[in-house]
Amino acid sequence: MPDSEQTYSDYLPVTDAQGDSEGENRFSSAPIHTGSGKTRVFILLLVLAVFAVLAFYASRWKNDVVVTNVVIEGVSGIVAKDFVSRLLDYKGRNLIDVDVNELKAKVMQFPYVREAIISKELNGIVRIRLVERVPVALTDMDGRTMAIDTEGFIVPGKKELSGQIPKLLEVSGLTRLKTTEYGLQQLDKRDVEVLRQFLEALSETAYASLLIRELHFAGNNMTYCIAVQAPTRFIVGNDGNFKEKLKKFEIFWQKVVSKKSFGVFETVDLRFRDRIFTKDTVPSQVTQHSPL
Repeated sequence: MPDSEQTYSDYLPVTDAQGDSEGENRFSSAPIHTGSGKTRVFILLLVLAVFAVLAFYASRWKNDVVVTNVVIEGVSGIVAKDFVSRLLDYKGRNLIDVDVNELKAKVMQFPYVREAIISKELNGIVRIRLVERVPVALTDMDGRTMAIDTEGFIVPGKKELSGQIPKLLEVSGLTRLKTTEYGLQQLDKRDVEVLRQFLEALSETAYASLLIRELHFAGNNMTYCIAVQAPTRFIVGNDGNFKEKLKKFEIFWQKVVSKKSFGVFETVDLRFRDRIFTKDTVPSQVTQHSPL
């Protein structure tokens, strides 16, 4: 081929391998501008607008919802009926206008309510979940039969509830009382603890729970109980250890009382270890017994 003859490749630009690589890298790393960012912003604004519209209509709808029913849970049917009859004025009100805290304060005025949880439902129902006081004993105050609950609160007795609770221990001699924020009277915490311990020990006895009908609180560690068919005062004190004292009561009843007239003893003192002291009704005489 002559020297003047040129090929097609002679007219191509000369670049080295490194230059080609760098050019390719610059091209591949260049940002790609698309409409995806604007699309995301548009979707976000659209979602917010939808939520705003829904919130607006939900608020208007909520303002139109009225209370259709007051549902009471957690108490007996009789008590629930009593509740509903006193809360009828809430029916027909706008649900949004029902103040839960105000309603709870009103519900807590019911003496047999220990706790109340109130919620409003969008179907127009006001739901009241109650924790009811549990009576553990009875007492007489100004000629009225009252119940004492597990926390020492004194609540009015209800004739309707008489068939729903078993025969409870009668308590007398209560003098240390305080008035609580809801107007209820409550036993002193020391008396509450004595009553709790005595009832716990009494529930574990073989048959003392069938015989003892009253617990009388007295100062100077002289609290006593009274059994059926006997005016005798069985002194148990205020310092606990009732399980042992009630065991001695059962032994004494079986070995002594059951063999004599019920009116022989004025007092039977159960407070001393391994000893029982008795005082006869007539004549006045103190006798020591060792039943153990």
